[in-house]
Amino acid sequence: MSSSIPSDDARPFHVWQRILDWAQEHYRCRTFSKDERIPTRPGLLYLVQQGAVRLVGSAQVSATLKQQKSASARVPLVAAEEAFLGFVGAGQPFEIVAQPPFTLQSFSHVDQTTIVWLYWNDLDTWPHFRREVLDAFRRQHQRKLLWLSTLGQRRTIDRLLGFLTLLVDEYGEPCENGYYLPFPLTHAQIGSAIGSTRVTVTRLMGKLRQRGLIQSHGENLISIPFGASLKQQG
Repeated sequence: MSSSIPSDDARPFHVWQRILDWAQEHYRCRTFSKDERIPTRPGLLYLVQQGAVRLVGSAQVSATLKQQKSASARVPLVAAEEAFLGFVGAGQPFEIVAQPPFTLQSFSHVDQTTIVWLYWNDLDTWPHFRREVLDAFRRQHQRKLLWLSTLGQRRTIDRLLGFLTLLVDEYGEPCENGYYLPFPLTHAQIGSAIGSTRVTVTRLMGKLRQRGLIQSHGENLISIPFGASLKQQG
């Protein structure tokens, strides 16, 4: 890098402001519109200053079918639809790892989502903040393990409720009757996350509402009321 980041031994939230100021000065900060794809490169560290980032993935694979002992035909399979992999909220880091045949992409999930990008060695002058970033990645890893556990449920309705519960638990904001997810999610996006279809998700969401396990909040936002876990056990 031709320019150096000023060192700062202050507490992490002070360092965060210094990083934002540096990023704006060196054109390492950009604001995206809703659903706009965020261009990323492997090896770079991205920080969400405000808004929310939606991570999606897809895979392009192929199968080899043996027709004869001495011949084979490679049959390409159509790439799967993009699967919703989760959110990255404000104040959180993320990175995109390239590993064919898997493709990961990031999109601005809400309007006015602002992203800062850095090289990893840029954080060497901010050891406190570097530890904060590594701790955040460890927490994300733990959440992914819970996510995988939820997706292992046999019944689709259990996967759906577990998925929504994890999202609200991580990103939820308080409301009158419980906590709500501040980001809108379409039924198609939910279906891609839990391995189901939009039609099935719509039907099962209705069942969860009838049982009082989820509610609607504001304009098409999902909330989980207080005591929903007790209702589920009952």
